[in-house]
This record gives sequence, C-alpha cells and structure tokens, in this order.
Amino acid sequence: MIDIVRDFLLEPVILIGVIVFIGLVLQRKGFEVVVKGTLKAMIGFMIISIGGNIISEAVASFGLMIQRGFHTTGLILSVEGISGIAVDRYGTQIAVVMILGMLVNLVLARITRFHYVFLTGQQTLYMASMIVVVLTAMKVHGIMVYVLGSLALGISMVFSPAVLQSYTEKICKTDKIAVGHFGGMVYLLAAWLGKIYGENSKSAEDMKFPKKLAFLRDSSITVSVTMILFYVIAACASGREFVESSLSDGKSYLTYAVLQALTFTVGFVIITTGIRWFINEIVPAIKGIADTWIPDAKPAVDCPVVFTYAPNSLMVGFLASFVGGLVSMGVMIACQITVIIPGIMAHFFVGATAGVYGNSTGGRRGAAIGGFVAGVIMSVLPELFLPYIGQFATEHVTFPEPDIGLVGLILGKYIKRVGPWGMLTILIGIIIIIILIPEMLVNREEGEEWYQYGMKPEKKQEKSKAEKNKTNNNKQQKNKSRKNRKPQGKKQLNQE
Repeated sequence: MIDIVRDFLLEPVILIGVIVFIGLVLQRKGFEVVVKGTLKAMIGFMIISIGGNIISEAVASFGLMIQRGFHTTGLILSVEGISGIAVDRYGTQIAVVMILGMLVNLVLARITRFHYVFLTGQQTLYMASMIVVVLTAMKVHGIMVYVLGSLALGISMVFSPAVLQSYTEKICKTDKIAVGHFGGMVYLLAAWLGKIYGENSKSAEDMKFPKKLAFLRDSSITVSVTMILFYVIAACASGREFVESSLSDGKSYLTYAVLQALTFTVGFVIITTGIRWFINEIVPAIKGIADTWIPDAKPAVDCPVVFTYAPNSLMVGFLASFVGGLVSMGVMIACQITVIIPGIMAHFFVGATAGVYGNSTGGRRGAAIGGFVAGVIMSVLPELFLPYIGQFATEHVTFPEPDIGLVGLILGKYIKRVGPWGMLTILIGIIIIIILIPEMLVNREEGEEWYQYGMKPEKKQEKSKAEKNKTNNNKQQKNKSRKNRKPQGKKQLNQE
C-alpha cells in the first residue's frame, strides 16, 4: 500500500495536481474552481511532455542533416523544445525544484529588501528544467538536487528583476511593476551600452516601421517560416540522396524538410498551450500567498510588459538580435565547432526586450547595439554551456535565455570544482550577502541607484553642485525673509 501511495505521489503530473489543489484550498476557492484548476494544471503538464516528444523526433532528423551537410553538429535555440524534453525525462525533479524555488523566492522577498515576486511561470519552469539537467549531468542525486536547485532558482527569481528595476521604472513610468524574464543580464548590458554609445541618438520610436513586418509577432507563423527555411537549407546541404535514402523513406527531400519543419512547429504550439494551462493555474496559487504574506511585493511579470511603451524599439532589437545570431552562426561554421542556430522566438523576446532597454538610454543606436549583443550572447553562452548538460548536448535543441545559460554555467563549473556541498556554501553565502548588505539596493528616498553603470564623474559632480546650489538658495531665501520681518517689527513698536 505504501509503495502504491509513494509511486502515485512521485508521479510528476499527480504531484503538480496535489500542489495546485492545496494552494487553491488554502485560498478558500469554490469547489468548481479547485477541481477545474487542479485538472487543467495536470493536463497542461502532460501536454508539455507530449510536445517535447514531438520536437525531439523532429530535431533528430534536422541534426543528422546539419551534421552531414556542414560536417558539424547543430543546436536550435528553443527553450520550449529543450524544456519539453527535460520534463519528459525528469518531470518529478523539475516539478519539485520549481515549487520549492517559488517558495524560496517568497521567503527572500519577505526577509530582504528585494521585494520581487517572480510571476512569469513559464520562465520559472525553463530555469528549473535547466537546473535539474545540469545537476543530473554533474552526478548530483537525491535531496541535494532539490536543495541546490530550489536555492539557485529562488535567488535567480528575486535578483534578476532587482538589477533591472531602475531602467524598468524609467520605461514603464512606474515602480509598481518589474520585469520577470531570464534575459536580465542582457537587458542590463543593453541599457548600459546605450548610455555609453547612444549619446545624442534619436529614439527608435521616431522611426516609421514597415507594417508588413507586423506578422512577425504571431509566434506560430514566425516559428514555422523560420524552421522551414532552416530545414530546407539543411536538406539541400546534406543532399537529396542522403535525405531520401536515410531519412524520408524515398519521399522528396524538400517535401520531407517542410513536413519536419511543420512538425517542429506543431510541437512548439503544443508545448506553449500546455505551459499556458499549467502556469495559469499554479501561478495564482503562489500569488495568493504572496499578496497576504508580502504586502509591499512588486510583481515581476513577463518581458512583453515593456513592449507597448516602445513598439519600434522592440522590432529594431529583434532584427539586430537575429543578425547577431546569424553572424555568430557563420563564425561557428567557419571554425568547425558546434553550431548554435538562431531561434526566432528566442531572438524575438530576448532581442526585442534588449532593444527596448537599449533605446531607453541610447535611442535607436542603443536599441540596435543592445539587440545585436543579445544575439551574440545567446549564441556564445550555449556553446560554453554544453559541457555541463550531459546527454542533452546531443538533443539538437538547447536553452537560449542568457540568465539560464549563465546560471547553468556557474552551477556546472563550480560543482565540478568544489562539489555539491561547496556549491551549497556559495549559495548560502549569496543569500547572506543579500540580507546583510541593504545599501546595495535602490534608495528610493534619494533616487540613487545601488550601482552607477555608465555614470561619468562629471555627471556626479554636476549633481552634487546642483544640490549645493539648491541648499545655498534655500539659505538665502530664509535670510531674506528674516530681514524683511525685522523692520516690520520695529515699525509696529514705534507706532505703539
């Protein structure tokens, strides 16, 4: 009986259902809401796994064509694809790390001055998937997976929105909301580069952008168009004879390439649908706890929250990012190393958001530079990341988000050097620093940033001079008012 209960609860789908059920019950939701939310979360999690299987089959043939045609291996940037495969293999571990990481986020938001509650559930799932993949590849097992995974995830969830907040506030014109997306390091870099190189550059919002490119905002269309292009190029490079004899069972190589590209798109749409169902039920449960436990919490939401403020900037950033990815791919092909193939959705969201942040400090020049750098980083980081993901390095699809790659790189590198217990010490040390050094945070009363990226010394001097002049003017006004009052007092005495 105990074995039956244990196997039942360790099934990732059942585990997710139990967690959502408890969360909804604690919020005193109605019976129909509890049942609906629990079942939709479970079904959504299963859909993600099914979509991952479809993409895994589609990219297998793509990888063979790339290997044959270009004499190298190729990985497509698709966080949905790689996460779907990871959920299919390590569903239980990912589910537990995700939930515990959310709880760590709430605790850190409560006990530190980083009052950010990360509500972008799909990004949380992606980061949890990567962490589990790295820990498993580094031979970390048992309870240590959940301890290290939840701490790394929780720290990332609270720190990523915090470092961006001063720029996010400038873009959104409010401090009540934050950006919760694991491209934070690139967005910060884009804003910093915009400050340095975008001086006197006009805003990208003054540009007239072609309306013909508006279709790029439809994810299923952009993914299908891009993948058809890549699959056809790979099929042509590998040769008709190879494709028709080894892969397509005699079917035309071009037809086969198009069908495989569409199959990839179907897997992508299935995964995104499953994520939507899953996230829409589990996030409200966490948010309900946050609203009551952390009254002054700032919700960190998905990066499209900044898109409405700078629609031209996002298109400049996206196109520049894609160009950066293509340039990087060309260099990798020339160097005969593993090729990172641009993923349209990755470059759209990360590159576009980098463009918005770059434009906020450096106009259209900042948007273009920020987007291009984002594209290069999304190509370079997965390359550095490969030694630490084990068997997933051969799945022909990989994680594109920069923060995910950076966290994975740090985890893999330091676990290899100091072991799991050493990594645990490092993570605890980071938490202690966050708690004990509040001066690193934004001082809202004075409007000062906890960091001074790109701020020139003369600007600081100008600011201090302005503050001194202001205080001197106030003193002079007070003295004048006192002098004006004294004669009036004497006149009144004489009259009396």
